[in-house]
Amino acid sequence: MARKLAKKGGMSVQEAGRKGGRTTAKKYGPEFYEEIGHKGGQKVKRLINRGKKASKK
Repeated sequence: MARKLAKKGGMSVQEAGRKGGRTTAKKYGPEFYEEIGHKGGQKVKRLINRGKKASKK
């Protein structure tokens, strides 16, 4: 399914995603990915702690 080509562009969804990822990496650099990864990890940590508190009640 991901291999279907767009009618106008002739690019698959996979190719478009790869192109966007490369553009983002060039524009923002590896620090960008480190920062968003850290933010995601902190969010997961908060959600786990909230779940633990709720199960204790």
